[in-house]
Amino acid sequence: MVSPLTLGGNVFGWTLDEKKSFDILDAFVHMGFNFIDTADTYSRWAPGNHGGESEMIIGKWLKKSGKRTDVFIATKLGGDMGDGKKGLSAKYIKQEVEASLKRLQTDHIDLYQSHYDDPETPVSETMTAFNELIKEGKVRYIGASNFSAERIRESNDFARENNLQPYISLQPLYNLYDRQKFEKQYLKLVTDEGLGVIPYYSLASGFLSGKYRSEADLGKIARGQGIKKYLNQRGVRILAGMG
Repeated sequence: MVSPLTLGGNVFGWTLDEKKSFDILDAFVHMGFNFIDTADTYSRWAPGNHGGESEMIIGKWLKKSGKRTDVFIATKLGGDMGDGKKGLSAKYIKQEVEASLKRLQTDHIDLYQSHYDDPETPVSETMTAFNELIKEGKVRYIGASNFSAERIRESNDFARENNLQPYISLQPLYNLYDRQKFEKQYLKLVTDEGLGVIPYYSLASGFLSGKYRSEADLGKIARGQGIKKYLNQRGVRILAGMG
């Protein structure tokens, strides 16, 4: 069982330094939550970063706090780490899981997720490789993010036909503003497959908190420009409806 709220770690090593990240993690667990999500690519986009910064901070926190058995760690792979390191081939999965385990300073990942689809790799190869990690005890469960519903269904059909563990979760974009894709394309899949859903940008990158109400507000933080798309008539109506 995991807590109903998940702490997303894409700001660790980006807009939050190590100390502030530790403070957030401490407070999150102190409040009774136990589900922490990150990815190998976080936060490669920030100047001076190379990817893996979030996992490394979480790993240092796990070692310092001694809380590994108290939390459920989810991470992702498949995004571009540079130098051709990306995708969901069996070879890369086996390589990248070791890198994530080292950065996280743990011997297993509770939920290992395909971050982005790899159309050049058949689902049979990906699902077989994931299940080998499960048999080895390096991964407990597997999930998917940013996949089409058809690709998840294909993956899970292959897994069931071959007595393998299927994807048990979906991590989609979903919030009060961004609703249509999930509700029209994924909701039936989620129901049919019994998938757990871990929405990302559930506050629309902070827009739904109400702290961004004009373009002048966007300059307050590094990720402000990513919120500009919500500053329109529909976005304002949603904020008004939230009171």
